[in-house]
Amino acid sequence: MNKKNLLASAFAAAMCLTNASAFAAAIDYAFEPVAAELKKGDDVMIAVRLLHKSTGKPVSDAVIVRTRVDMAPDGMADMASPVAALPGNEAGVYAVKTDRPMAGRYLLSVTAKVQGEPETVVGKIIFTAIK
Repeated sequence: MNKKNLLASAFAAAMCLTNASAFAAAIDYAFEPVAAELKKGDDVMIAVRLLHKSTGKPVSDAVIVRTRVDMAPDGMADMASPVAALPGNEAGVYAVKTDRPMAGRYLLSVTAKVQGEPETVVGKIIFTAIK
């Protein structure tokens, strides 16, 4: 193999590796609850932290594009609660206000766009409403 072909092959391989990491971007992030147990009631704040898995650092420049709160973990997915976005009080923390009328487990589904990443990050976090 001559130098020109070898160089072209190396360049092609590097481009494939670069593109592969771009396509796997959504799995590089994770949502975690700030507190997994919260009181039941109206206008309860639920907060989640978005982290970059490899660094463990919070991601503060994401844009939340969709949220939903329901009782799917307890078999009542159609029991959805209204959700309103709240400002986060620390870097990488995203909060919503919702109603949790009864004790039980609630699922927060959140979809976010992280700047510079082509894929949408999706998180499903279970919270427990206690009396």
